[in-house]
Amino acid sequence: MAADRVVARRIVVQGRVQGVFFRAATRRTAQHHGVSGWVRNRPEGTVEAWLEGSPDAVEAVEAWIATGGPPSAVVDHLEVEHRNPQGLGGFEVRR
Repeated sequence: MAADRVVARRIVVQGRVQGVFFRAATRRTAQHHGVSGWVRNRPEGTVEAWLEGSPDAVEAVEAWIATGGPPSAVVDHLEVEHRNPQGLGGFEVRR
């Protein structure tokens, strides 16, 4: 596998994930791992994230989300889609 390979994931997180600093914690975790993308709340109470980076880095952030995210969150279910990278830079919290 090439070291410069970039993968992307779209993740929808269900559970107690709004009002618990999930987006801010996801941004910090993604930045720590060098992952680009964004995270936002959705109207139905889920959180959606787009992650881009090396396979190991994206998997690390996905695993952090899957194991519950920040301490006050409860993750019940993840929908994960493998997507084509968009070449994003940085990581932002969207409204």
